[in-house]
Amino acid sequence: MTAPEDWLSYPDAPLLRTPPPGPRSAALLAEQARLETDAVVYAKYFPIAIANARGSTVEDADGNRFIDWVAGISVLNLGHRHPAMMRALAEQSEKVWHALELPTEARVAFLRAFTAALPGKLRDHARVLFTVTGGDAVETAVNLADHAKGRHGTIAFTGAYHGVHGGAVNLTSGRRYHSTSSFLGGRVVRVPYPDPYRPLLSSTEDLTNATIRYLEHLVRDPHSGVDELSSVLVEPIQGEGGYVVPPDDFLPALREFCDANDLALIADEVQTGLGRTGKMWAVDHARVSPDIICVAKSIGGGLPVSMVAYRDDLVPSLPPGFHLGTYRGNPLGLAVGTAVLNVLTTTDVIARAERRGRGVLDRLRSVQAMDPSIGDVRGRGFMIGVEFVRSPSDREPWTERAKAMRHELFQRGVLMHTCGSFDHVLRFMAPLTIEDELLDRGLAAFGESSQALSATPPPKSHMTAPLSGPRPVAPPSIARPPAAPMPVGPPPPGRTLP
Repeated sequence: MTAPEDWLSYPDAPLLRTPPPGPRSAALLAEQARLETDAVVYAKYFPIAIANARGSTVEDADGNRFIDWVAGISVLNLGHRHPAMMRALAEQSEKVWHALELPTEARVAFLRAFTAALPGKLRDHARVLFTVTGGDAVETAVNLADHAKGRHGTIAFTGAYHGVHGGAVNLTSGRRYHSTSSFLGGRVVRVPYPDPYRPLLSSTEDLTNATIRYLEHLVRDPHSGVDELSSVLVEPIQGEGGYVVPPDDFLPALREFCDANDLALIADEVQTGLGRTGKMWAVDHARVSPDIICVAKSIGGGLPVSMVAYRDDLVPSLPPGFHLGTYRGNPLGLAVGTAVLNVLTTTDVIARAERRGRGVLDRLRSVQAMDPSIGDVRGRGFMIGVEFVRSPSDREPWTERAKAMRHELFQRGVLMHTCGSFDHVLRFMAPLTIEDELLDRGLAAFGESSQALSATPPPKSHMTAPLSGPRPVAPPSIARPPAAPMPVGPPPPGRTLP
């Protein structure tokens, strides 16, 4: 049980004083809709106005308190307003807010702490190039690889999300992002990601070898259609693509492939990094050292900070102004980033996330055992995906059920969001610092939501048809056997006020 003095969150969450959206939230939502672009989406998923936030909870303008399993899309690995981040921000705000590229104490302290925390051979042997967003970091990493190798062309994977900033949209796989961008035309070669639940190139037993064989074909066959390549860009665990965990031998094999073909391996750790998967970096699970790593989101604790770290021997030098941006390396964000790194490296928060993540997997799989609409539960640490299907046998994505679960959870005071190619995967990405009591209450709400929807049969499919040809059907594969049923406890008393 969490001691009163150790709570970072609202201890009484979830607490619903009025059905959301309440009158104050509704008024603010209406004013936002009047003044802001209708391209805003999150207010449609979670129709509340945020008034305050603490730890793993948010309070809306009507006093309702929600357990936050969205965490700003893995931006808040340490939760909202962690005390260490607040202290660092307050101290830096009394000194320097903006300094271009000139050195400050905050900048140098961050660089020392960051390079010391990098994975594998990058640790203390890396150079850092500051950017502003995750997409900016990815685009810069690809440009850096092209410059270092003197070639153009990047292998990226199906289901990939690497941002929609400028040219980075080419590296992201979703058509919906391409359709709203004018910055197309990058040299990107798309390869199927080795998804154990939905394998495309081979059966689940041979996924890695099949993927590597295909990559070798692209590089070595003079008629593969690929003229030249500089790099391979990979998410160690896919994020927006559905929280897909590849086979354990995939990243080591990809490292060997890059070495054999003189390609730079770029790891996009924007969503997976900084403890999210139960290790400091997701590549640490495979003990793989990338040549370039992209970092953003949680490193700033909610402030827009991102960066690229690359092997110090990858390129002798970069020309002045290789990458520009007025707000790169903002001192406020870097001061917070140093505090984030200090918490992650000096406490047991990451080890606890790995241990508790296994418990979350077990609890979610116990719900899966009683809910045939849940086709797969997978993940590492606090990065877990729950995939919804119309039938366990044909595994057709069931978008409506995932969205219905999101709504049911919202009505019970838990914020949880979707991902996946068809928005059919719910993702658990709670702050690593969430209290055990809130974790249990959220999991209980997940079980209740599943039970509330379990009597609803899947309607006739009306999936969006492909651009041409018959609708693709996922190939058969060996389904993971569900865990033994585990009863989901009732909600704690007093969670909902009349």
